Amino acid sequence: MDKILIIDDNPGVVSALELLLSLHGMETVSAVTPTAGIQLLQQHRDIRLVIQDMNFTADTTSGEEGRELFFALREIEPDLPVILLTAWTQLEMAVELVKAGAADYLGKPWDDNKLIATVNNLLELRELQEQQRQAQSHARRERQELEEQFDLQGIVYRSNAMQKLLEMATQVARSDVPVLITGPNGAGKEKIADIVQANSPLRDGPFLKVNVGALPEDLMEAELFGAEAGAYTGAGNRARVGRFEAADGGTLFLDEIGELSASGQVKLLRVLQTGEFQRLGSSQTRRVKVRVISATNADLARQIGAGEFRQDLFYRLNVIELKLPPLCERPQDILPLARRFLGETGQKSLSPQAETALRQYDWPGNVRELQNTMQRAAVLSKGDTIDPDTLSLPEPSSSTSVDLSFEPDRELLERTLAGCNGVIAQAARELGLSRQALYRRLDKYGISY
Repeated sequence: MDKILIIDDNPGVVSALELLLSLHGMETVSAVTPTAGIQLLQQHRDIRLVIQDMNFTADTTSGEEGRELFFALREIEPDLPVILLTAWTQLEMAVELVKAGAADYLGKPWDDNKLIATVNNLLELRELQEQQRQAQSHARRERQELEEQFDLQGIVYRSNAMQKLLEMATQVARSDVPVLITGPNGAGKEKIADIVQANSPLRDGPFLKVNVGALPEDLMEAELFGAEAGAYTGAGNRARVGRFEAADGGTLFLDEIGELSASGQVKLLRVLQTGEFQRLGSSQTRRVKVRVISATNADLARQIGAGEFRQDLFYRLNVIELKLPPLCERPQDILPLARRFLGETGQKSLSPQAETALRQYDWPGNVRELQNTMQRAAVLSKGDTIDPDTLSLPEPSSSTSVDLSFEPDRELLERTLAGCNGVIAQAARELGLSRQALYRRLDKYGISY
């Protein structure tokens, strides 16, 4: 059972707290001096919360002794929740300590129900924090193991979604089956293709990339499959080697595959089925062994229904699909990526307000937009720290779902409290609310604090 440490020089207060907490199934250890309290914390590693007085010497009301005790406790256990017991004369000191990380303060005489509710809430938050810490530690170990086993091409991420995607990408890399990478523009599909190639048996062979969407339709087939001399206007007197021939024995990455013409789709299907194709203007059949990795931001299912994309080709390309989520669905990756992009431009850092602005923005342009934003901010910033004004992020349009008035719901309030270890002042700052406004919302939803 988790223990609660009580430190108060008044034996009557100690006895009352011990009785109250025991009636609610909580185990306590107690001390009447700061020194004894610190010793108990060092001896009992299962103490999960402290209730401490602010004065320990007769006729002393400054709260300075409580301040010294609080920081001594934090030095031993930085994340330990501490509730301050205060008289009105120490209110200013208590507020200062809450800003420094104390969980909360309660006036003497205290309200039993409020004290028990506060203790229960802080113990639950402490347990949740421990679970989060263990989950983060497990995620770090998984990332480290993946980085040690595979070549991840320097990709930066923290989200579970990317961890799962990379695990799948490195697994399918070992085979030579076609891979289809789907996801929005700017999310990093080409980087995933690089990772598949870097961990495949073909990594030492040719690796060619073609942006199908950037090719003129009349040159697309010649670019991919080659052309004989004079096969089309402007072809010249020399035969053209296509990308499939050039990639023989290696990998060909076809970006924006949904833009491939109907005749190009027929030829690509044949290559995938038989390894054979013909140059434009030639009847000679050529054979190659090429692994195809394709990517698209298009809805291929819709294109198939509209007769714009061959269903049989889709099934050939989509032997393995790697779905890359947009940046807004993996917010844990935003700040690590932003810091990486800043590191590429110099030694500038982000202010806390800028970090909040980056996390709250939707990033419709995904990683590419984030990279451009950080490069621009690094150039425009006059100092070493980048603030929200320098980021110049667009205002949400009326068509988006962003609530400009921002009213936190119950889930956000509970999650923020957990992330701040129940520290009201810190949670209020994170949410952009005053402490009083936060209390009102906690009372509104019946959230204990």
